[in-house]
Amino acid sequence: MLDYRFSKFIDIFNKNNFSDFVLGVDLGGTSTKICIAGIKNSKPYILFIYHFETKKLDSLNYAINQVLNHAKEKFDLEFDNACIGAAGVILKEKNYADLTNVSWNIDLRDIKKQTSLKSAFIINDFEAVGYGINLLNENDILNIRQANKTDEFRLTKAVIGAGTGLGKCILYFNEKINGYVPLPSEGGHSDLPVYNSFELKLIEFIKKSKGITEPVCYEEVLSGRGLVNIYNFLKNQNISEKNIVFDEIEKSIDKPALISKYRNIDETCKKTFELFTRFYGRCAKNFLLDSMATGGLYIAGGIAIKNKEIFSSDYFFEEFISTDNRNDILKQVPIYIITNPNVGLYGVCFAAMCKKQGSILL
Repeated sequence: MLDYRFSKFIDIFNKNNFSDFVLGVDLGGTSTKICIAGIKNSKPYILFIYHFETKKLDSLNYAINQVLNHAKEKFDLEFDNACIGAAGVILKEKNYADLTNVSWNIDLRDIKKQTSLKSAFIINDFEAVGYGINLLNENDILNIRQANKTDEFRLTKAVIGAGTGLGKCILYFNEKINGYVPLPSEGGHSDLPVYNSFELKLIEFIKKSKGITEPVCYEEVLSGRGLVNIYNFLKNQNISEKNIVFDEIEKSIDKPALISKYRNIDETCKKTFELFTRFYGRCAKNFLLDSMATGGLYIAGGIAIKNKEIFSSDYFFEEFISTDNRNDILKQVPIYIITNPNVGLYGVCFAAMCKKQGSILL
């Protein structure tokens, strides 16, 4: 049997307290979370979460069946509605996903044959984060720079986040649901702009070491592997003397975590995060100007949660407001870090609920 970790979000469960139930899937390159949410007063409440390691899965079918079987046996729950959030390109029919950082893909036709799900659809993982923002409260968000005024509501918002990859989405206000609907994006794969000869050397290093012949994209510096790319480049540049940290990182299977761990101790790790932070600020600036998201910038992803301080640093803000025109806009945009790691799950459950109620077109 495939191993998973089970989390219960409520102490006492009574299925009669909810009008309906939906299944939500947040599939990432590292971990996959599947949850059951109860619907009450047109709001989804996460009840249970099942945690899987993505690398141990060869499809979603077995994991979904485990969750559905457990829900039936332990809680007498049966339902057939689901939404799947996945990092990758989603077909317009929302029934197939070409996954970015996973060796297999998602085909709902196969899932419906192999499970009891009858009504399901797929959205991009950052669409899921976007929907999830509708359900966050003040305890789920860290204010980096608050708005000077209180009319953020209904203004366009932007979401960006580095993790296994780099995700983006734009949020626009939808009157029908009285909340925000995300526009999907593959902006993490847009070309990375460089400003000087040192950064150009980094790009050339990445292209050579990764065998890339096309322009290097943002994701090659703003992601877990992006941290490793920058670190390896700096190590190759002899930024600091070799030490015990070098050997530990070299032998580790989770290099980004150690680079983060030693970013205030080791000079190469420190310089890695300085460049990473500058690229983050640059990417966020360009995205804000593209989208005119004056309602706020929301930063998501595991790297942000574990390294919150970098978004208050001079490195980030120098890059964020560095533009010849309209930095007046950038200086006013509120900035938040999403600290709730389950925002994507909230989003897929919200989307599943809205789809079933017919309140948004998906």
